[in-house]
Formats: sequence, C-alpha cells, structure tokens
Amino acid sequence: MINFDDFQKLDIRVGTIVDAEPVPETDKLLKLTVDLNKETRTLVAGIGDVYQPEDIKGKQVPILTNLEPRTIRGIESRGMILAVDMNNDIALLHPDKKVVNGSKIR
Repeated sequence: MINFDDFQKLDIRVGTIVDAEPVPETDKLLKLTVDLNKETRTLVAGIGDVYQPEDIKGKQVPILTNLEPRTIRGIESRGMILAVDMNNDIALLHPDKKVVNGSKIR
C-alpha cells in the first residue's frame, strides 16, 4: 500500500508514439519515440511480442515520466509505458478521444 502523497509523486502523462522499432537481438523489446508535447523521449518497452511497430505508431498512451532513466540494451529509456498485463498478454491503454500530448493523468 502507498499513501496518497506517494501517489501524487507519480507524473503520468499522455504521449503519442511517433516511431517504434524492434531492439536488435531481442524477442519483445521495442524502442519507442514518444511525443510528450514539450519534449520527445525514447523508451524501451517489452511489448514487441504482442504489437508490431507499424501498428502502434500514432497511438496515444500513458507514460510514467518521472521514473529514473535506465539503460536497456544500450538504449537509455526515459520513462515507462503503462499497459495492462493479463498473464503476459499485454494490452495498451488509450484515451477514448484525442488529447493534447503531455496532458497529466490524475
């Protein structure tokens, strides 16, 4: 359990995936370029076994933006895409209408 103050520390924003490509020599890692309105970030996401890069370009998704950067397979990942994990069957979350990139999720 976390308290509300801890929850408020999470900075979750909507971003649009503008580019996606497989990470070489991996089965499920994708390198994503995400537009957060005032900046563009690179993320590494373990969704490549469920989604093809061409199928997720242009999708708006929630991103945890204040997660400490981590280098994965030589790529600095500056955030985490939030998705549903149903026993390793991943489903992306999408707003039900177009929103401004960088909009904060509360």
